[in-house]
This record gives sequence, structure tokens and C-alpha cells, in this order.
Amino acid sequence: MRALPLIAAAILLSACGTTETPATDDTRGADAPVTVTDARGKEVTLKSAAKKVVVLEWGEAEMVASLGVMPAGVADPDGYKKWDSAAPLDGTVKDVGKRQEPSEDAIAALAPDVIIMAEERDSTLVPRLEKYAPVVVTKSTDATRNFDRLREDFKLIAATLGKTAEADKLLTDMDAKLAESRKAVEAKGASGTPFLMADGWKEGSTINIRPFGKGSLVSDIAENVGLKNAYTGKVDPQWGLGQTDVEGLSSITDPKTILLYSASGEDVFTEGLAANPVWQRLPFVVSKKVTKFASGTWTFGGPKSVITIAEQVVKAATA
Repeated sequence: MRALPLIAAAILLSACGTTETPATDDTRGADAPVTVTDARGKEVTLKSAAKKVVVLEWGEAEMVASLGVMPAGVADPDGYKKWDSAAPLDGTVKDVGKRQEPSEDAIAALAPDVIIMAEERDSTLVPRLEKYAPVVVTKSTDATRNFDRLREDFKLIAATLGKTAEADKLLTDMDAKLAESRKAVEAKGASGTPFLMADGWKEGSTINIRPFGKGSLVSDIAENVGLKNAYTGKVDPQWGLGQTDVEGLSSITDPKTILLYSASGEDVFTEGLAANPVWQRLPFVVSKKVTKFASGTWTFGGPKSVITIAEQVVKAATA
């Protein structure tokens, strides 16, 4: 739930976070202490709302930038710029190493007010980073409740930054987009349309496909607007992601099925599989209902990514 091979990215991606503020940020003042309770259930206190922020995961970097705070440092900002265009980073953002292996020296040099990282990262990293700044840990994903988890992570980050009003507006915008999208799908008689969402990668001559099953964020978005996930294979409990090959998709037979896929790098679907006879017989290929997400559509992002994905899902389902 990328610049690396996508299967590795699935592993490297990222107790749900809640926030505690004795009073609203607006009434406390910008220089008042801020206390939040993160995904570990740990209270983290900052001297004031964080302004200089280091972020070690792309979804969280998107959330920070979308709240009007440009991070001081981000893990692999070049990869972020390729995969997530929902909340662009500017040229001031420093590279603090890889998401799976950030540079402690680069982080320390920035003297951040706070470091934000995902729960699934190496837990031994947290106490090391706490030598330099308070660390706020997000849940990052939960295939049993990804929309609720997203809201909690976003509100946690917003409280850390003193941006609760901005977060409330973005969440309201997200909910409005989802409601608008449901109406658009209903108006076209497309409710219940079966879909498959996936990304993929090539290993030698083998093309591996990673379906986004129930519980993945993108599946939750599509089902929220009225579609039905056609993938019924096994998925992991954290990201809602499966793994198969083109032959494994032959169980999908409904001619109404649409395919949406992600490929900000090599396009293994319409290029790598184009001559494959199994691929050619799949219902969405036969009906030409294959849609590639726009470059920079991050399938593990925040409210702005949700809005972008919802728009593309509706367009594909109602075409």
C-alpha cells in the first residue's frame, strides 16, 4: 500500500493515530505547545506547531504539502515528483535519503521541528531519530479501514502543523468529490460496474501483476463511488494488495469489467502484454475498457490523491 521495482515498493511503503489538543490551534496561538497522540499510542509534544518538517513517506509528504507547509526534507523527493503530483514539492526541499533507509546525518543537518514517518518502517529507527527531533508516527495504511485511517493520519499531521482548519476543508472537499462522483456514476447507469485496478512490473520475460483488492485505498475509492471490485484473490491485510500473472486474471469474465492501472514507469500492460493471447481475451481488453491513471497519480496518498483518483474512476466508468 516507483523508482524501485513495484514489488519492492509494495514492501517498502508504508493502533491508528488520533490527535489530542487541549484547545484549538486558532485559540491557543501559533507559539503554544502542541501535543498529539500518534499511531503508536504515544503522546508527542512539540514546543509549538511544527514549521520545519522532515517527512519519510510520500503519502505523508503529500499531506504536509497539501496543508500549505513545504517540507524541509523528504525521503527520495525525486521519486515523489515522479509518482505523486497531487501536491508538488518545490526546489527548497532537501533529499534525506531513501524511504527505507533515510540519512540520519541529512535529517540532523536540517534541525527539524518534527520528523513524520510511517508505522511500518523499521521501528529501531524511531529512537535514533528522536535524538534529533520529536517523531510523529502515522498508521499509513490499514486494509480494514483505509478511509478512516486516512482521515486520522491527516488530522494527526494537521494538528502537528497547527493546520486543523485547512485539514477540515480538504476533507470536506474530498467528501464532496466522492458524493459528486457517486451521483455521476448513478446518472450514467454505471453503478455496480465491475473493475480491476492493478500495477505491474517485469522480471526477465515474466510480467507480474499486482491487483488492488478490497481494502486497498484505490479500491475503497472506486467502491465508494458505486463500482464493484472484480478481484477476489488473496490480498495482504495492510495494503489490500494481491499478486498474480496474466493467466491469473482469466477468472475475470464479466464483459462489463473495466481495468484501471498505474504506470509512471514502464507500461507492462499495453506494451508488455500487447501480444499475449491470454491478455487479448480478457474482457476489458476485448471491450477496450482499459484506462491508465494519469502520470503522478499516487495510489497511497492523501485527500488530494483521493480526489484525483475519484475523477479518473468516474471518467473510466462512464465513458
